[in-house]
Amino acid sequence: MTPSPQTAPLLPATADGVDTMAKFFRALGDPSRLRLLEFVLSEEHSVNECVDYIGLSQGRISAHLACLADCGFVQVRRSGRHAFYRVIDARVAELVTLGRAFAQDNCDALDACHRIPGGS
Repeated sequence: MTPSPQTAPLLPATADGVDTMAKFFRALGDPSRLRLLEFVLSEEHSVNECVDYIGLSQGRISAHLACLADCGFVQVRRSGRHAFYRVIDARVAELVTLGRAFAQDNCDALDACHRIPGGS
């Protein structure tokens, strides 16, 4: 089915573009990364503060933050041996808010889905 003339395409025109878009959503597909995004949304936080907030090991938090930084969701600022992270694009909050609304509206279907691991 082709998009109607009034509607812009949702997906990139190339297979590589669609793969990149899928990778974008996979970066958001981890509960710890979502919680980290929320934590560093309004202000910059150190890795240690993120560890205290999330409750995972420093190594796991650093790996999640590195993923978010590599994918462009957060910016890292280094000061000596310390790293500080924050969201730099307001669209991240919009995206997560939209996802939350969609998940709330479809919670029964998402809870019943057995093809994608996770959830309650």
